[in-house]
Amino acid sequence: QVQLVESGGGSVQAGGSLRLSCAAFGATYSISSINCMAWFRQAPGKEREGVASIQYGGSVTFYADSVKGRFTISQDNAKNSLSLQMNSLKPEDTAMYYCAAGRGVCYVGSRSSLNNGLYDYWGQGTQVTVSS
Repeated sequence: QVQLVESGGGSVQAGGSLRLSCAAFGATYSISSINCMAWFRQAPGKEREGVASIQYGGSVTFYADSVKGRFTISQDNAKNSLSLQMNSLKPEDTAMYYCAAGRGVCYVGSRSSLNNGLYDYWGQGTQVTVSS
C-alpha cells in the first residue's frame, strides 16, 4: 500500500502562484512498484479531470491543454515526493487537487496518461481557490 498526502493548497488572486506537494509513504517495495504519478482536480459539480502526469523516476510528462505553459509537474524520487508549480492562476483553476500514483501501464507522455482509471492510489486532496 502507498499513502499519498498533499499539501500547499490555499487561496490566491488571479495571476498568482501556488506550489502543491505530495508525499508518498509506504514500504520500499510498494513505492518501487509505482510507474507514474499525476495531479487531478475536481471542481464542484464537475467530473475529476487530469491536470498533469509524469513518469516515475523519469522525465516524461504530459499536461492538459488548459494548464500547458502555466503548470509544471516535477518529482524528487529521493524524497518520494511530487510537486505541481502553478503560475498565472485563473479562477477556473479553482478545484480540489488530488495526487495519484499508478502501478500499471501509464501511457506516459500521452493524453491517455490522464485517465483516472489508470491510478491505484489517491491522496485526500488539497483545495485551491483562485479569486478574480
